Amino acid sequence: MCVKVACVGGGPAGLYLSILLKRQDPSHDITVHERNPEGSTYGWGVTYWQGLLDRLRVCDPESASAIEAESVRWNEGVAHVRDLATRQPGDEGHGIGRHKLLEILAARARALGVRLEYESGITAENLPDADLVVAGDGVHSVLRTHHADDFGAELTPGRNSYIWLGTTKVFDSFTFAFVETEHGWIWCYGYPFSSEQSTCVIECAPETLAGLGLDRASESDGLARLGKLFAHILDGRPLIGRAAADGSTQWLTFRTLTNRSWYRGNLVLLGDAAHTTHYSIGAGTTLALEDAIALAEALRESTDLPAALARYERERKSALLSLQSAARYSAQWYENLTRYIHLPPEQMFALLGQRHSPLLPYVPPQLYYRLDRAAGQLGALRRFKRWLGPKLARGAHARTLTSRK
Repeated sequence: MCVKVACVGGGPAGLYLSILLKRQDPSHDITVHERNPEGSTYGWGVTYWQGLLDRLRVCDPESASAIEAESVRWNEGVAHVRDLATRQPGDEGHGIGRHKLLEILAARARALGVRLEYESGITAENLPDADLVVAGDGVHSVLRTHHADDFGAELTPGRNSYIWLGTTKVFDSFTFAFVETEHGWIWCYGYPFSSEQSTCVIECAPETLAGLGLDRASESDGLARLGKLFAHILDGRPLIGRAAADGSTQWLTFRTLTNRSWYRGNLVLLGDAAHTTHYSIGAGTTLALEDAIALAEALRESTDLPAALARYERERKSALLSLQSAARYSAQWYENLTRYIHLPPEQMFALLGQRHSPLLPYVPPQLYYRLDRAAGQLGALRRFKRWLGPKLARGAHARTLTSRK
């Protein structure tokens, strides 16, 4: 059966969904609407891991091969704390420029017969005539906002401030750097995404941002100050930003988005329009692509649209539970950085790697470090740790809900 689909938003999720649906049935009539001009995406590099690449190879080998060819890899992490550094092996990570990723997916979609309409702003008042409308228009989704009561969106702001920057310094591994200032700690996450550039996300508490004057600095002044703070990892290379309309640097506060429902009639949410997870776990693009895979599979398995959308929502909500929990604990780890930063570097880095654990906030850091090392050798202790962590997390969540009543 030929289906007419309108994807609103030309990000990775919408483009990849259009590819998968065309592969399933070339007769599908699919249009991707993007409000911005082609090639104007903002962003530096995105990260993903081997598991996603394996899934992409199964779903569409051609685009997967192109993505892999344009990606850079690392299998180590390094943490700089003051003038000390520690390096540890880790899982193989991949980085690719967001612009390059979108270029690959757009070319593949066009080759399969998808119509791509740029500078095409879609609102609830001018919805395309389609059997299925996919809202992949980001965390600020116009379509979701118009039907806010039906979707039940909830945005929960985090505490820290962050800014997304680029640099011509090409890191050889996933790099953390923690710098102590007279106004508190400021830190960055850096990773390569090409042979010429890296992403550098910088984060700090709001009082540190204000104390350093970064919240009111011009872009040039702000980048210069940050460049001096992180000169020891940048090797003299500049930081690259994108100024806001008033010429200031774009410091943000991350907001976690959840939705009670993911679809309304023939309108369904995808990617950041449906959910967000804190950037510190590096899963945003992966989850968006996995949404597209799940929605395409649900539509293939059922010709009944409400049943297919219900299956998609059910499966993705279930799959997201553990990652959303990990993201919350990861964000909290950084919000409580002073609890860990004075440990010896190898211990701090080990707990940085364990920041997703629901058990970590309830155990003194040095004790947790010793338990974790012992758990790696003792199966019974490892099983106890896995049992106790979720139990404590559920209790804390229940107390939080009670306090809100």
